[in-house]
Amino acid sequence: MSWTIQSYSTDVEKLLLEESLFFTGNGYIGVRGNLEENNLHPPNTIRGAYVNGFYDDVPISYGEKMYAFPETQQKSLNITDTQTMEIWLGEGEWREKFSLQEGKVISYVRSLYVDKGYTERNIQWQSRSGHEIIINIKRLASFTTKNLFVQCMTLKPISGDIPIQVVSKLDGNVHNFIDPTDPRVGHDGEKRLAITRMEHVDDANYIELQTSKSNLSVATLTDLSVDNSDVSYEYSKDDTSFTTTATFLLTETTKIEKRTFFADSIRYDHLANTLVNLKSELASTSFEKIKNEQQTYLLDFWSRADICIKGDRKLQKAIRFNLFHILQSTGQDGISNIAAKGLSGEGYEGHYFWDTEIYLLPIFIMTDPDVAKKLLLYRYSILSHAKERAIEMGHKQGALFPWRTISGTECSSFFPAGTAQYHISADIAHSYIQYYLATNDLKFMKRAGAEVLIETARLWIDAGHYYDNSFRIDAVTGPDEYTCIVNNNYYTNVMAKQNLQWAVKVCHLLQKSDETFWEAFKERLTITEKELISFKCAAESMYLPIDKDLYINPQDDTFLQKKKWDFTNVPKEHYPLLLHYHPLTIYRYQVCKQADTVLAHLLIEEEQSEKVMKNSFHYYEKITSHDSSLSSCVFSMMAARIGCLEKAYNYFIQSASLDLDNTQGNTKDGLHMANMGGTWMGIVVGFAGMRLKESGLHFRPQLPKQWEEYSFHLQYQNRILRFTVSKADFHIELLKGSPLSIYVWGKEVIVNKYNAISMS
Repeated sequence: MSWTIQSYSTDVEKLLLEESLFFTGNGYIGVRGNLEENNLHPPNTIRGAYVNGFYDDVPISYGEKMYAFPETQQKSLNITDTQTMEIWLGEGEWREKFSLQEGKVISYVRSLYVDKGYTERNIQWQSRSGHEIIINIKRLASFTTKNLFVQCMTLKPISGDIPIQVVSKLDGNVHNFIDPTDPRVGHDGEKRLAITRMEHVDDANYIELQTSKSNLSVATLTDLSVDNSDVSYEYSKDDTSFTTTATFLLTETTKIEKRTFFADSIRYDHLANTLVNLKSELASTSFEKIKNEQQTYLLDFWSRADICIKGDRKLQKAIRFNLFHILQSTGQDGISNIAAKGLSGEGYEGHYFWDTEIYLLPIFIMTDPDVAKKLLLYRYSILSHAKERAIEMGHKQGALFPWRTISGTECSSFFPAGTAQYHISADIAHSYIQYYLATNDLKFMKRAGAEVLIETARLWIDAGHYYDNSFRIDAVTGPDEYTCIVNNNYYTNVMAKQNLQWAVKVCHLLQKSDETFWEAFKERLTITEKELISFKCAAESMYLPIDKDLYINPQDDTFLQKKKWDFTNVPKEHYPLLLHYHPLTIYRYQVCKQADTVLAHLLIEEEQSEKVMKNSFHYYEKITSHDSSLSSCVFSMMAARIGCLEKAYNYFIQSASLDLDNTQGNTKDGLHMANMGGTWMGIVVGFAGMRLKESGLHFRPQLPKQWEEYSFHLQYQNRILRFTVSKADFHIELLKGSPLSIYVWGKEVIVNKYNAISMS
């Protein structure tokens, strides 16, 4: 059962949480796990469906607006509600609607099959008037036909023949969920979608909506079919919705299927024609075939991405749950990305953050480089916006990528913890570097990567300055959002250094590999030898201070001068701190929301000694609140790196089940995608110690005492490798490709077909 997540609860609060946990998506569409019978009502339920990257522009209101504050932000929109399939039993005054809160629930189980790619509910229910029925509902968002969402219901009578009505609805009167008390949730309550077209075509209902500001359109086409020769259909509509009512006598097990097709104007020119044609193309394709295609797709995914853990069934289930939901939320078209909550909910308004590059891209870089490339192409597609933002922020050159965005412009109105996070440009550069090290894909670097590296490097030259013979970067915010607008944030500086170094390296690679391309590229970007020298000098002179007394890297110039936060006298209900204390109060203390310097050591360990990294870990651990879901996984990985394996395991457990156990209390707003990515990294980068370096793949394998073994696959430079860590050995299998050298605990190992290295 390690491939199946199950729930037996009909408690309303649990059902509300499961709207996120059992969401269905495929990277293009996401449909929350709401109940078909639609008997949970606002304000608690978040009944939602989303298209990745579909948004409206929302005006930002300021009491005091300063120059270059964003005037608008993008907001992912909840689109047409297609989920409703009410079941009515009986006739006349004895007619009753199926509900988990009424009648008698004899048995109930809800399942998510992460190996097969669909969810299922099995209910045996009895109405007040004595009608007894078994209901089975399967739903999936197709990975092979991205526009398709299917609900397949079967009804089986237990108490004899039952008059049945299935009422299917398609509702265009939709809006987003808001919570004015929580900055992590949207505040704009204005209705942003208007119906522009409603038609009943070929036994299907079609609704087209248009945004109020961005002028984007989204369309939904849905049809209902009942496998019963005596069924009759009735169609009706009002100003905002369609209703299809199927009436029949239930005498034997009967299948009811509802197919919904989605399209948007970002990707398609003729929405209605697109959806009608898709419906027609799939008309003869059975649900069983769609389900089988889904499972085939998942088999391929798991053959590359699965992590097997022996000795902890609960944790095994959590890891697969996390990886599956990442897959469901990952844009694979080059024009969309992975939102902070994926396609599972509306938290953070559907924005893309730096989370993708640091916590999620590593999975795809090492298991499916083609998907990684698509995510990188999204960033390349918004490079022009990043260059415009740099100019708007007073820079003469460079690319400043937005901290929060969908279409490419900055969406954060709170600049101290938003725009000031300049490190995102270096994070994006880092992801291109990691991709190249894993693939040797110079063609892609020519297409996109080299330009991103050059333009982001230019930002640091303009944002930084020399002082006392070192290159410094002032007035920025690092990953730790509880410490804002500082000089020489260690994380920012060390990531900028790598960015500058690789801007030079990639130019040399291009020149060496293709002189003709290099000359044209150099001319197009007006690259000069003087500029490359400036990159090199700034990198070599980058200010990376070490405190002589503590022998740690200070998080910034003044961090260690502040008083430490008094954790002992803060009540539990005052966490997260950001919801209970003014930002200035928090900024005046040594308190971290999440890993900052510790994350820098994880990503770029070559810059510091073992002693500095170990001391820094222990120092920052004591003053980190972990209010961010991005934190525990990083502390787990670095604890493993410095040899604190038990501590690494404890942090890892916190990270792995964060959503399944709702430990942060806001899973209802959507799943924490970056943390989910951090659990894959926690094993591969943490316990196995994998690092991508210019010299090759490096490992420092360790096995938590709670496990018997763990294993995973990686793709590396056109090779497929399987790694297994047991109590006795570190097994390496070359499944595809030519022999290679890797490094295990610093020693070179030539991998041919099979290697076993003793763990003792």
